[in-house]
Amino acid sequence: MTATTAPSQTALPLGDAALAAWTRCENPHLIGQYRPVHDEIDVDHLEVQGELPAGLVGSYVRNGPNPFFAPTGAYHLFDGDAMLHGVTLDGSGAAYRNRWIRSAGLLAEVEAGHPLFGGLAEYKLPPDDVIAKVGVLKNTANTNIVAHGGRMLALMEAAPPTEVDPATLATVGEFSFGGALAGPMTAHPKVDPDTGNLHFFGYSPLPPFLRYHVASPDGVLLNSTEIEIPQPVMMHDFVITDRHAVFFDLPAVFDIAAMMEGRPFTRWEPDLGARIGTIALDGTGDVTWHEIDPCYVFHFLNASETVDGVIEVIGCRAETLPVSFGDQPPADVSPTLHRWTIDTAGSPAAPSVTTTRLDDRPGDFPRIDDRLTGRPNRFGYVGCLRDVVEGDATFGGVTAWDFQRNESTTWECAATEAVGEPAFAPDPAGTAENDGWLTTITTDLARDRSYLDVLDARDVAAGPVARVKLPRRVPFGFHGNWFPAG
Repeated sequence: MTATTAPSQTALPLGDAALAAWTRCENPHLIGQYRPVHDEIDVDHLEVQGELPAGLVGSYVRNGPNPFFAPTGAYHLFDGDAMLHGVTLDGSGAAYRNRWIRSAGLLAEVEAGHPLFGGLAEYKLPPDDVIAKVGVLKNTANTNIVAHGGRMLALMEAAPPTEVDPATLATVGEFSFGGALAGPMTAHPKVDPDTGNLHFFGYSPLPPFLRYHVASPDGVLLNSTEIEIPQPVMMHDFVITDRHAVFFDLPAVFDIAAMMEGRPFTRWEPDLGARIGTIALDGTGDVTWHEIDPCYVFHFLNASETVDGVIEVIGCRAETLPVSFGDQPPADVSPTLHRWTIDTAGSPAAPSVTTTRLDDRPGDFPRIDDRLTGRPNRFGYVGCLRDVVEGDATFGGVTAWDFQRNESTTWECAATEAVGEPAFAPDPAGTAENDGWLTTITTDLARDRSYLDVLDARDVAAGPVARVKLPRRVPFGFHGNWFPAG
């Protein structure tokens, strides 16, 4: 295996003093599985255990927080600068590279030689000259990585997308749909498989609190709709069907005054209630709201709609959202797989939503074959949570669901290992829905080593059919996707 140091962009200098600061860091989100790496490398001819499938040609790219500087104040997992980890499979071997997203905020900090921005755990304004150049918020772009309209976009939900070069993972810069996008963009957009349109939203702690957007297959913004909600809430994900966009208005309420004082920026207010809103997929017409019991959902698996207007949504539901950011004793916040059945044509006098728990086992990071977004799907894949308390979680395997048979099977990794989100890679020669593979980064915490694991989606319980040994430990991150060659 051959390694080189980040040839495609100027290396970011982390001086001796900054490196020494990391040795003193004891924040729970920056040690163990979260411990950052401090350089960028390119390595080819990686060792493979097992046999890579012949049809698996392309790149797996995963996004996640990897702060450049050790924080000088409180730190939350969502605060870190984005680092992309990419593994390319070309049919003859495997290669790895990693890159920080060079946001304007990070580059200002590198120039200053120390952190300038606060975060969710402890917000603070940067100096006035930095505000004039960058703004009051650092666009970390650390949550997801998607492709649309010929662009690869790194996403975080409080800012516009950041475009990166798909071949090198080098940062291109912020992308605002030709200047047409107002406000931020969710890290969980959806592509309609029939039209190729990109559907997404942006939420804000300031009015308007929620905007819904539709962009064409080539990345032209077609429509933006302001949706009225009574208070600013943290809305991480949503779903679409072939006829509707579906939003969960849940009582995780922003508190700007508290944030400006360095206190937690959200309050959990279950007395405000919770509801599901449906709007026409193109963003026209009114929103119809349906009351539900208070809960929180970070991630949905999918949704679909029958011809008579019954919408089914599957996602990972928790009883509450952790909002103390480590200032209170840890609480059990385990999400479990649920189904919401919404009768959009039902009688106003009858409850319009039925909620059904599908699994008692905690899990999150649910995925499907994305070509079935908003359409009926038989199969789904969920990360198995071993331990879930506020501020920490370990994924210990992957559960494959057959919703038609109401059956599931699970692969559990070794006790010293932790897995990531299972991204589906379709077999180009496949005909069945589950013809393909799951790709995920697994880290052996005892050996300080990571792998790209490849599982047969038709037999997940059998474990990886191939393991690509990565040249370094990859810290725990958020979302990744498979990008087929070409």
